[in-house]
Amino acid sequence: MKLAPVPTVFIVDDDLGTRRAIQDLVESVGLRAQAFATGQEFLDRRHASEPSCLILDVRLPRMSGLDFQRQLAETGAQIPIIFVTAHGDIPMSVRALKSGAVEFLTKPFRDQDLLDAIQQALQRDIAAREQQAEIHNLQERYQLLTAREREVMTLVVTGMLNKQIASEISASEGTVKIHRGQVMRKMQAESVVELVRMADKLRLSPRK
Repeated sequence: MKLAPVPTVFIVDDDLGTRRAIQDLVESVGLRAQAFATGQEFLDRRHASEPSCLILDVRLPRMSGLDFQRQLAETGAQIPIIFVTAHGDIPMSVRALKSGAVEFLTKPFRDQDLLDAIQQALQRDIAAREQQAEIHNLQERYQLLTAREREVMTLVVTGMLNKQIASEISASEGTVKIHRGQVMRKMQAESVVELVRMADKLRLSPRK
């Protein structure tokens, strides 16, 4: 049985004492931790394929944590962020949370509050990774369909019957039945309802 990977908690804070304290706390509960003094160091050295989250100081040299959050989003990086700051205010916290941050903690904070936020962030990342893996798997199955089978699938998920699909694509009902069976087999769908859910996750557009 393959063991689940140990999650990694990244820490970006320009204060050495804070970095070490958070790293020690994270490692004390069996998680991996990597600490960086700047956002650029994090970008240059981060290579994580396992579930992860980022503890980010709001006040950083050269680029604020909020600006760094925006930069990460613009590059397509999807990592749950927990903000920590000694100089926070309500507008700042609202901006961070609206941009997708998991939590906004004001220093000094309770160790348990940070650990709770880390668990929440890691669960969010695990769920996102599972969803991405599922969509990737569906895309691979969809690529196995022929052009005609994709056409039939698009019509099946709209609720059309074989007879209606046959009329729509100018084919015999028997041919449609064969294509439909191939679609169900290749997509590994047990029912039309399941196929509809797959099409929704693949964001297939209805045939016009």
